[in-house]
Amino acid sequence: MTTVEDDEDTVMLVRRDFRRRRRAQRLRRSRPLLVVVLVLAVAATCVYAVFFSSWLAARQVDVTGLSRVSRARVVAAARVPSGVPLARVDLGAVKARVAAIPAVRAVDVSRSWPHAIRIAVTERVPVAVLDRGNRLQALDRAGATFGHFRKRPRGLPMVESTARVHTDALAEAGKVAASLPRSVQRRVDFIHVATVDQIELRLKDGRSVVWGSAEQSAEKAEVLAVMLPKRHLQMIDVSVPARPTAR
Repeated sequence: MTTVEDDEDTVMLVRRDFRRRRRAQRLRRSRPLLVVVLVLAVAATCVYAVFFSSWLAARQVDVTGLSRVSRARVVAAARVPSGVPLARVDLGAVKARVAAIPAVRAVDVSRSWPHAIRIAVTERVPVAVLDRGNRLQALDRAGATFGHFRKRPRGLPMVESTARVHTDALAEAGKVAASLPRSVQRRVDFIHVATVDQIELRLKDGRSVVWGSAEQSAEKAEVLAVMLPKRHLQMIDVSVPARPTAR
């Protein structure tokens, strides 16, 4: 026989079970919203950490590839803003400022997390010395001038030109100097440049070599290397390497 107390207990159990199922349903319905809120909170924290906080700020500059240019000069030119979040440093502006250094041929700038800007420099390599009249400058294979010398360094030919010589002609002279094998380069005293296709080598023993333009310089250098041992040849013309002449 069921008593009143038993009925009341049953009702209470049913109510508790109902309330428990209602809470479970509400939790299931709110779970996607909770996930979205959590994801947004994590994303906001990441954005703040990367773009606005000092947690990932620029604190050092790493420079590689230097032999002639000083690290201090590169760092000064780069002007990397210390304390600015790494993600907000303008890498393009840093690259442009470093590339403006005359002795720098190429530069690559990247972020090195968590706190460094990395600058990889490729320097220009001198292949000749340009006499500017009042100063001596290095000339690279592309015809770019950079730096200066107090006196002419050993092992590099001197480029002679006039103030009216176009930069294209200097670029040709740089290509010629770069094409010379060491066995030939050490014999060259001067490279005289008049125009793009009027380049002449003056050897240390007093002989002259008509080179022409920088085209086919490798072939011209090979022909010249064969003719140089013939000491009686005072004027050698390799401007057309397939048909060299001499006297």
